[in-house]
Amino acid sequence: MVFSQMMSAVWRYRSFILGSVKREFQSKYRNSLLGATWMVLNPLAMIIVYTVIFSQLMKARLPGVTMPFAYSIYLCAGVLTWGLFSEIVSKAQNVFVDNAGLLKKLSFPRLCLPVIVIANGLVNFSIVFGLFTIFIVFSGHFPGVVYLGIFPLLVLLVLFAIGLGITIGVLNVFFRDVGQFFGIVLQFWFWLTPIVYVSNVLPEKVQNYLRYNPMVPIIESFQTIFVHAQWPDWGGLWLVTLETVFLCVIGLRLFRKHVGEMVDEL
Repeated sequence: MVFSQMMSAVWRYRSFILGSVKREFQSKYRNSLLGATWMVLNPLAMIIVYTVIFSQLMKARLPGVTMPFAYSIYLCAGVLTWGLFSEIVSKAQNVFVDNAGLLKKLSFPRLCLPVIVIANGLVNFSIVFGLFTIFIVFSGHFPGVVYLGIFPLLVLLVLFAIGLGITIGVLNVFFRDVGQFFGIVLQFWFWLTPIVYVSNVLPEKVQNYLRYNPMVPIIESFQTIFVHAQWPDWGGLWLVTLETVFLCVIGLRLFRKHVGEMVDEL
């Protein structure tokens, strides 16, 4: 009941949310000659570099996969997915601190701010991932109907990221070291996730520890879709799904309990 009321309040301020997303998008390229073209050029350059360097020059290969662009697709699927997670969490952990002036001057549902973070992240991700999709289509490695599997994975990823982000964001208002510390954790987290390497190359003992990394099944599910053109192991996502629900509940409870105190603290 409380959650529905919060969502209803956010919906009433949808124009405010859309306007904020539009302003942030425009502000990135306001004084740029090429404008929003950079949104295409940057990820395009990344895909080209990964393809040329890793697939051609370094001849990187994946175990059991013979297609020429396998490692490039594996790498892009992991890096782009991680990029969405990292952007949402990083911005959410600072969203209340960065918008302190807005929170003090205007009256609006505070939950709009995390929603804006999600919307901005999905806009950026859609552009980059769209280019990646074009790449796999023209390279002849489009996974077919299995491609639809990315949508439930995206929902899970976004909810996990925003649940974690809101939790850290509320704590960061009262204890600023939390945000600084988590920035370091995020760097280690990236390298503890099989994005640039394959988990099979690790010792078996280390592979067992990877099971406790909630991003591993999500990243590997995306890689399974694009590299092997297979549906992910949905049963293997049950633990991260529970963790996602837990983080969302904890984040919303912390937010509701301390939303009034946050304005005074800021």
